[in-house]
Amino acid sequence: MKFPRALLPALLAVVSPVHAFPSAAGEVLTLHTRSRVPAAAGTNEGVAVERTVQWQARFTAIVICDMWDQHWCPDATERVAEMAPRMNDTVKAARAKGAFIIHCPSDTMTFYKDHPGRKLAQSAPRVETTIPLQTWCSLDASKEAPLPIDDSDQGCDGCPDCKPHRAWSRQHPAIEIADGDAITDSAEAFYLMRQRGITNVIVMGVHVNMCVLGRPFSIRQMVAQGQNVVLLRDLTDAMYNHRARPWVSHFRGTELVVEHIEQYWCPSITSADFLGGEPFRFQGDIKKRITFIIGENEYQTWDTLPAFAKTELAWRGYQISLVTASQKTDDYAFQNWEWIQDSDLLVISTRRRATPKPMMDALRGHLAAGKALVAIRTASHGFDPRDKHVTDDRTWRRFDREILGVEYQNHYGGGSETVVRQIPGAAAHPILNNVPPEFRSKSSLYRGRNPASTVTPLLEGSLENGQSEVEPVAWINTNENRRVFYTSLGGPEDFADPSFRRLLLNGMLWALGDFIPPDGLGTAKADSK
Repeated sequence: MKFPRALLPALLAVVSPVHAFPSAAGEVLTLHTRSRVPAAAGTNEGVAVERTVQWQARFTAIVICDMWDQHWCPDATERVAEMAPRMNDTVKAARAKGAFIIHCPSDTMTFYKDHPGRKLAQSAPRVETTIPLQTWCSLDASKEAPLPIDDSDQGCDGCPDCKPHRAWSRQHPAIEIADGDAITDSAEAFYLMRQRGITNVIVMGVHVNMCVLGRPFSIRQMVAQGQNVVLLRDLTDAMYNHRARPWVSHFRGTELVVEHIEQYWCPSITSADFLGGEPFRFQGDIKKRITFIIGENEYQTWDTLPAFAKTELAWRGYQISLVTASQKTDDYAFQNWEWIQDSDLLVISTRRRATPKPMMDALRGHLAAGKALVAIRTASHGFDPRDKHVTDDRTWRRFDREILGVEYQNHYGGGSETVVRQIPGAAAHPILNNVPPEFRSKSSLYRGRNPASTVTPLLEGSLENGQSEVEPVAWINTNENRRVFYTSLGGPEDFADPSFRRLLLNGMLWALGDFIPPDGLGTAKADSK
């Protein structure tokens, strides 16, 4: 992939902190930048690259994009209000070091018509540029890939039926406009920079998939004019509704757009460069942790599950942890089991293992707290070792009945594929979104008996050669208000099958209570309990 020509000045600024005015006096801003380079030729995947650069404060502008007092989307209004105090502290720190502050609350210039900051912006002499200044800079397919999120519904996450309208009248009052700051919503911002010899621009504000990219004072325009641009990534937000592609949380949607900007337009920094400590984080931005407990020596899940987590879950913003045992059947030691207590979802693939007592206590505590669980294949007898002398506080011999809700009674012999079918009446369940009504598995068929009243079967299977009864293959159990999903599939060939992969992904999302991507027709099904 080639970087757009307009991006080269910003990239050069990351590689080497060379400035137009190296001998100028004044304070220096030390910025810890993050950009992205292609992971491999011909791909859109990016690898983060971090570097430290130094900019002269007096030749640096802070652009505050559209931090309005009110938005037509109430969620957006709340997030701006939450972010504004931290933004004000960051702006104060930058101003104190000598940076020039440009407030850009679009469509509110009437409110500021008599403000000294507005008159300051209007007084800047007009500049003719080689590349024409734009009133809006749209996505240019020759310079960047499509945005990683679908914002065609205007992106209100909490109330998708909200109607867009102009709700704003001024910048959020929590952000101080001090003497010497400028106020504009046009190319006047660039005129001011050219007048003052400013070549470095830090953009913050909202919304990162719209105005932060497209406004005449924002990223695309500034990069096109050869400015050294960085995005202040923790003080921004997206207009993104998690019910739209790629069906991730609102906050992960924002992160994906930030990563897009880092790859195609400019590096990013955080407010910690000005205020120290940790970057800002919205209160609602809580990343869920999925912990995989792997301890079986037959079905290669020590390879298939970590690979699945990387390709299907990590990019969605989940934190991934692995609790692992060796492949020896009599080895009951597990590594990193301490992650269990901090997990939102446990995914279990064990076979006839005991555990250290503290690990079993943590596992039981997770489930006693009503937290989510997904189990595959041998997990039905995952904590029932054949050694009957192992103490009960290290085993869970009735795990299948007490937690999964169905009693495991061994399996049929191999030699015939299992034909898997949706159970009549189950097709509307969101776990079956994009799972075909029938598919085949090379995994041997398990016998399941005596389902609890809290079990809802989803898939059933029988041997292709007809030498079996119809057995449950996948189900959920909501006993004690837990979300438990189990499937007896999970052999290595299953992980190569898109049908099984989609089933497993959907089961994990359902267990977490997260939105499940829609079916192939693009119509989402409501979450189901």
